[in-house]
Amino acid sequence: MSIRKFEELDIWKRTRELTKIIYKISSVPGFSRDWGLRDQLRRASVSVMSNIAEGFDSGSRKEFARFLSISRRSTSEMQSQLYVALDQSYMSQEDFKLIYKEIEEIRRMITSFIKYLKGIKKTNSLNSPTRKLIN
Repeated sequence: MSIRKFEELDIWKRTRELTKIIYKISSVPGFSRDWGLRDQLRRASVSVMSNIAEGFDSGSRKEFARFLSISRRSTSEMQSQLYVALDQSYMSQEDFKLIYKEIEEIRRMITSFIKYLKGIKKTNSLNSPTRKLIN
């Protein structure tokens, strides 16, 4: 499948959905008043999807993999912040588990995508109109 824009990437679509969930869960009373935690969690979530988009247009597989690595680190940051939210009773154990699991899956997708990009040796250009990327 030929991908022409970052919005077509399944991994970006999935992180967009996760970001919607993060914004919703962090808008509940209590959590919404903890501005530091709320904003940091939201920024980390936005960072994941933004770095995927920025990396897609970076011009090379090596740079794309670097941006994906930043995205992956932001997933760990999100998980750490979820523990703080759980410990402060801003979310239920069930919500925590569901969101944590989704972040884990996204991290696996990012890791697989990085491995895929680093394994390509034919060309280093992402600007080819016939480029093929795994979703």
